[in-house]
Amino acid sequence: MSNKTFTPSAPGRPPVVQKPPTLIPGQKTDWNNVPVPQGYIPGLGRGASGFTTRSDIGPARAAVKLDDDKGEGANAEDDNKFDEFMGNDAGALAATGQYDEDDKEADEIWEAVDNFMDERRRERREKRLKDEIEKYRVENPKITEQFADLKRKLAEVSSEEWESIPDIGDYTIKKQPKMVSYAPAPDSLLQKAAAEKEFSKTEQYGLLSGLSTPSAGINSTISDFTAVGEGRGTMLRLKMDRMADSVSGQTVVDPKGYLTDLKSMMLRSDADIADIKKARLLLKSVTQTNPHHAPGWIAIVRLEELAGNYSEARRLLTEACERCPRSEDVWMEASRIYAKQSKESAKAVLARGVAQIPDSVRLWMAAAALESDKPAQLRVLKKALERVPYSVSLWKAAIELVEEDDAKVLLDRAVECCPNQVDLWLALAKLETYENAKKVLNRARKALPTEQSIWITAAQLEEANSNFEMADKIVARALKSLESAGVVISRDQWLSFAEQAERGSMPVVCRSLTRHIAFYGVEDLDREATLVGDAEEFMRKNCVEVSRTLYAVLLETFPSKEPIWRAAAQLEMQHGTPQQVEELLKRAVRSCPQAEVLWLMAAKHKWRVEKDVDGSRRVLEEAFKANPDSEEIWLAAFKLEFENDEASRAALILSKARSGSGAQYPRVWMKSAIVERELGNKTKERELLNEGISRFPSYAKFYLMLGQLEEKSQAIDAARAVYRSGLLRCMNSIPMWLSAAQLEEESGNVPKARALLEQGRLKNPKNDELWLAAVRTERRAGNDKAAESSLARALQDCPTSGLLLSEMIRMAPRPSQKAKSTDALKKNASDPFILATIAELFWRNRKVENARSWFNRSTTSDPKIGDHWATYYRFELQFGTSETQASVVKSCVEAEPNRGEFWCRIAKHPKNLHDKPETLLKKVTIEMAAAEQAQAAKMEQATPSQAAAGRSSRQRDIAQSADEDADME
Repeated sequence: MSNKTFTPSAPGRPPVVQKPPTLIPGQKTDWNNVPVPQGYIPGLGRGASGFTTRSDIGPARAAVKLDDDKGEGANAEDDNKFDEFMGNDAGALAATGQYDEDDKEADEIWEAVDNFMDERRRERREKRLKDEIEKYRVENPKITEQFADLKRKLAEVSSEEWESIPDIGDYTIKKQPKMVSYAPAPDSLLQKAAAEKEFSKTEQYGLLSGLSTPSAGINSTISDFTAVGEGRGTMLRLKMDRMADSVSGQTVVDPKGYLTDLKSMMLRSDADIADIKKARLLLKSVTQTNPHHAPGWIAIVRLEELAGNYSEARRLLTEACERCPRSEDVWMEASRIYAKQSKESAKAVLARGVAQIPDSVRLWMAAAALESDKPAQLRVLKKALERVPYSVSLWKAAIELVEEDDAKVLLDRAVECCPNQVDLWLALAKLETYENAKKVLNRARKALPTEQSIWITAAQLEEANSNFEMADKIVARALKSLESAGVVISRDQWLSFAEQAERGSMPVVCRSLTRHIAFYGVEDLDREATLVGDAEEFMRKNCVEVSRTLYAVLLETFPSKEPIWRAAAQLEMQHGTPQQVEELLKRAVRSCPQAEVLWLMAAKHKWRVEKDVDGSRRVLEEAFKANPDSEEIWLAAFKLEFENDEASRAALILSKARSGSGAQYPRVWMKSAIVERELGNKTKERELLNEGISRFPSYAKFYLMLGQLEEKSQAIDAARAVYRSGLLRCMNSIPMWLSAAQLEEESGNVPKARALLEQGRLKNPKNDELWLAAVRTERRAGNDKAAESSLARALQDCPTSGLLLSEMIRMAPRPSQKAKSTDALKKNASDPFILATIAELFWRNRKVENARSWFNRSTTSDPKIGDHWATYYRFELQFGTSETQASVVKSCVEAEPNRGEFWCRIAKHPKNLHDKPETLLKKVTIEMAAAEQAQAAKMEQATPSQAAAGRSSRQRDIAQSADEDADME
């Protein structure tokens, strides 16, 4: 920019260009001589503006005012208001200017630039907006989201728990009213209130004396005691009515029970008496307006009964019976009221009633009920049946009062009078002999051709007389006859009939009903699924015969379905006899010879249940013929010989398997090594394991067995090499990582064991077994701080692990174990390890019943963990009886546990391979007790200062937790 300045000049002349003054260092500049900048207007910055007066213009004429329209000259656009965005293109000329192709192209270019810039930032802008929305929703969740989990839990609330929820009061925060202070009322106010309640009139003395001028201080009060007298008279009359006898007028007050009667007497206030008077007037108006309206008479009678006016009630009833002689309700009400006076009066009333309404069953039944002995009741009912022979209620009441022989006579007459009542037909058939019962049922079938229960009763009659074939024929004929009669057959209803027959000890009828209705109304494609579902449902209802018949029908229709054979075999094993199981399995293997599971079930049944080892061998031989290359059958034959102390025969079987098709199965080689270990051939065992590794390099159990073999041979380096080789090929095998770390720890190389466990966790993240091994390694090394740190990291990695939460409870100080247990239950309430640990806490605190309950929960949650059974058995040995101990042993044997730290170590020891579960349970119990004693001895061997500190700490923990230890809910 130029430093020159322009000085305004005269009009028509060019502006004078002046140079700014040169600034000389050390001298002041005279700013007054500085030229004025171009366009400078003095005072404009502070808001001043110039003006012109008449004296400035002189004699000149005033300028003519121009029009509002601007000119169209070159400077016209300068008068437009400047737009900050559009510049001079906005304003008046913006609308009048021409929009040509160049303008259009420029707009398109700018629009493309805007779109490009917007698209480049769109993803980041949308992401930021989405994050803000999510953050807002997290910080301000909806009410429905906050209570969603609680609403889902409401489905688990039972009806009893809903009813037990108390009603909530009004706990809203309201504006509390100001405290009102009361002052004692003066006596004059009380006297005024008492005077207002009286019916009185106060006059001056002149009212009585006739004087018009009153005397000072003399007045008179006239009180009306009419209402008071009426109230007293009413109360006295009510009491007298209660105590008076309507016949003789003598009092019937019991002197001994008078006070008791007073307690039960309902006292009535003046307001109640007034309400009774109003109701009496209203009901009296009803009876007078419509005297033949029975409900009005009954209402006024009950009002008098409520008021205690029984004499008036009886008078009204007499009038009601005269006005409404055909109303059953009036006669029944009269008998009820008169029965309070005496039974004879009630009988007389009912006699008049049945005379007026001879076909009223209610009146006859009420009359019979008033009789005190059965013969009198029977006489009344027979009279009633003469008048109303079609009443089923009267027939049933009469039949209940007579013996069996008389009942036959009455029932024979009853079915003639009421032929449509199936209950009477069936009752008569049950009382008759076999031949007569058949005749009765035939008559009933003719009278009621659409009644299903008659056919079923006929079938049950045949089964009761050992005519099983006839029972089945009757059921088949029933379906055809009912269908021809137009009866809609319901499959579910007939299955319920079969269920009732089974519960009534009618298995033949049950099977026949189930067999004939099984596929009724079922599509061909849905037959298998429908019948299997029905069989499972009836098994849950404990209807074994129905379920067995459904499986039999399925097997006849689908004989090659292996799952159906397995389900039927399981049913027979649970509820059938050994002969039934054997027969079913024979049919199963004949129908499905390629089903290995059925062969194995048959062989196991022969061996375990029937104790027939030779029979089991024969079954397996037949299975070999049908399945020559089956790994499961090879291993079953090995197990049969091995567990019966026939190790040589087991080795021979596996040798044949290895030389044939069994060589392709790694478990055959593993079992071969186990047999050689049993026989004591370490060299042969090592050869088999090496051969197995060469054939199946990714089978981890070969490395584990070989490493254990080298450890027993004291070849630590060889064992280490085996584990190293195995970890390279089977890095996902957790037992191998644990075995390798244990080898290093036992060798005294704890850092190496720690490194192996760390490496294993990297290869297998979120594995609680590796974390637990690391924690226990640090504890055994005496690094308690490191153990706590490892446990904290482990719980962060596996927050719901039962193993780690159980270890957390054990490592916690005693005062905080209760809180730790509660936290563990919140994270995983059904884990068996947590339940067993809590049971041990109760055991230690000698809360026997609570401990037993939690032990039962832990073993029920996962019955395959043998360590929990052993701990439970130890507890029962200390606090239980011989019965509870035997119960634990029995449950353990039925569960057949195969997991657990102590259980697996004891069960897989070569000396214990042939032990039974009950023997293993006792050995594991002894081993766990020995380990606990060793741990206690190790603590006692600490330095004296450490031992004293430990004792004082334990005493302090016991003292702190004595009051806090409560029962776990």
